[in-house]
Amino acid sequence: MSVVKVSPKYQIVIPREVRTRLRIKPGQRLSVIAGERGITLLPERSIKEMEGFLRGLPGDFEREPDREI
Repeated sequence: MSVVKVSPKYQIVIPREVRTRLRIKPGQRLSVIAGERGITLLPERSIKEMEGFLRGLPGDFEREPDREI
């Protein structure tokens, strides 16, 4: 776990090991989600980067009646 300090301008620096592991680049956008117990930062990914991320998941699930094709 890494610890960061909030600057007087409410800025933080994401530690290098986290930036490297999540492949965060300068200028990249992050989604900020405020939860009950803290803040979550999620890197926004392009559609191209998301290609194939559901590959291998089973498709034999039951649909809700109003969602039938």
